[in-house]
Amino acid sequence: MADSFDPIQIEFDFGDNVEKSTFEQILDMDEEDDRDFSKSIVFGFLEQAEQTFGKMDSAMKDKDLPELSSLGHFLKGSSATLGFTKVKDECEKIQHYGHKKNETGEVDEPDEDKCLKLIGESIAEAKRAYEVVNDLMKKFYADP
Repeated sequence: MADSFDPIQIEFDFGDNVEKSTFEQILDMDEEDDRDFSKSIVFGFLEQAEQTFGKMDSAMKDKDLPELSSLGHFLKGSSATLGFTKVKDECEKIQHYGHKKNETGEVDEPDEDKCLKLIGESIAEAKRAYEVVNDLMKKFYADP
């Protein structure tokens, strides 16, 4: 019984898409005999991310840098909590570009068109990273 539930199923290969130590903390909250709790958190995030990407697409059409920054910040936080590093990293860039800063947030970037272009690139990267994480999580939580 307990063998099918390794403490963390370390042998599952997330690659560099998921920070294992952070994700393990979420798994530690599960009951011993099931993964329902962590599964609900993960799939809640995945649904939330889809909605947020839709809002980002709308904000891009409106060229709304403050909204893009806010949405990037929001998704950065929830993806960081789960250890979804590539999604988090791109959302952090979106947050900074939305504040008219460079990707690290350390240097001003006054050219709004350049910021919007960079945000568009980061949204595309974040969506790609999301798709990878989505597939990994579906496999991880699949019934054996």
